[in-house]
Amino acid sequence: MLPSYQIDGREQIDSESIGGNMQVKPGETSRLLLESLQGYDFNKDLEETGTVIQIGDGIAHVHGLLGCMNGELLEFANGNTGMALNLEDSNVGCVLFSEAKGVREGSKVKRTNRTMHVPVGKQLLGRVLNPLGEPIDNGPAIKTDKTRPVEALASGVTERQPVKVPMQTGVLSIDSMIPIGRGQRQLIIGDRQTGKTSIAVDAIINQRNTGVICIYVAIGQKASVVAGIVETLHRNNAMDHTIVVCSSSSDAAPLQYLAPYAACAIAEEFMYGDHSDVLIVYDDLSKHAVAYRTMSLLLKRPPGREAYPGDVFYLHSRLLERAARLSDDIGGGSITALPIIETLAGDISAYIPTNVISITDGQIFLESELFHSGFRPAINVGLSVSRVGGAAQTKAMKHVAGSLRLELAQYRELQVFSQFGSDLDVSTRERLNHGSKLMATLKQGLQAPIPMEEQVIILFNAKERFLEKIISVDVSRYNKGLVVYFRNTAADLLASIRETGQFSPEAEAKVRQLCGAYAQSFQPSSVHK
Repeated sequence: MLPSYQIDGREQIDSESIGGNMQVKPGETSRLLLESLQGYDFNKDLEETGTVIQIGDGIAHVHGLLGCMNGELLEFANGNTGMALNLEDSNVGCVLFSEAKGVREGSKVKRTNRTMHVPVGKQLLGRVLNPLGEPIDNGPAIKTDKTRPVEALASGVTERQPVKVPMQTGVLSIDSMIPIGRGQRQLIIGDRQTGKTSIAVDAIINQRNTGVICIYVAIGQKASVVAGIVETLHRNNAMDHTIVVCSSSSDAAPLQYLAPYAACAIAEEFMYGDHSDVLIVYDDLSKHAVAYRTMSLLLKRPPGREAYPGDVFYLHSRLLERAARLSDDIGGGSITALPIIETLAGDISAYIPTNVISITDGQIFLESELFHSGFRPAINVGLSVSRVGGAAQTKAMKHVAGSLRLELAQYRELQVFSQFGSDLDVSTRERLNHGSKLMATLKQGLQAPIPMEEQVIILFNAKERFLEKIISVDVSRYNKGLVVYFRNTAADLLASIRETGQFSPEAEAKVRQLCGAYAQSFQPSSVHK
């Protein structure tokens, strides 16, 4: 053997002893070389970099990133970040999250070996964030060490349970006829300026003191509009349980594309990690689809119907499928999604509206004619539906609202019929009068959600025809007074309905008695006199 000595625990060859009649054995040399190489980290400080070969319109084509993943976060030499979306034979198509200043042909690009993640956790509550998870409300930095990938697989069928717990919105028309359950996906659809966002904001406000976490996602909205919504939530003490993720109309298309996925990742942390119930509003997915179309065309993907790429259905289906109610075996928790879609001239048969209608579990259709006629919320009950139905209602609500949709349908038919003739029989006039009182009962102001137990009282009062002698202009004042009357005289009854969700025969008898007493004491307005 060759003479050797130890340095740092490794056997070294005495090079001075090699010579003369000494012969080096190949096997011995190989053994020493292998021992020296053992434990060496060949990937240490090894980075895969590429070069920008084309840049324009917020899209960079990068050559040399052979191992790049779809959706991987890339870092540019000037500090910009982007996401890889097109993996081609000769280059990678990357979308930039900020202006391309400083990025030019020949710039170096580095892989991060991780997909896009956003910070998550309770520290985000009450804050306004951009889609990258950075605060934009002039508040302090968010300190959280938790992150989640923006793209994640939806939970499987065996991990879910049926939707059967109500998600009360506080909107009388919705909770009575188009109920929403925790874990459901309910579309809000209608033309612009018909009150779609107002319904979603009312639903968020109604979750105060319920333990439900709310996330509002603004996609392509004006920054001033989002600021107004945040102010409304603060004014109604609803911001403490709410997170706002904002990608305004001035942001780049990639940020608008990323916003709903980032918000869903934040929601999933509450559902999977804390086993909480989450309500998430996507306002709106029409602008999200437009942002994705812009990116796709710039990436030179082939256009399809209305110039949208062929996978635009998958764009929204993989997002909305992440809404679920988890089984109790894995801790429970839920995400309830309220996507918003804007239509043009009431056309719900357009490409994006029909896509989202087929993905969701029902839709709430808002009609421009109803809105401009003063009926608000302007919900068209005939075109609106909840595919969960009574499973997401309490027994008390089902008892008083079971026939409401049918009565309104009959009223609309009689109303059309009555326009062609003035000679109506007594029965028809009574049904028209009853229908008009039901319509007046369903009118509701902004940011005034009604608790479930008070909804039951209001609907029972209308169903039992205590409003027949009240003129329509007095109905709103009558119902407000009725609720105050019950709070003062039957607070224990309201608490019982709220806590049990039941409407027993004894409770029904007491409610009927109190409704009759209030009807006799009500003073009509001077118009009626």
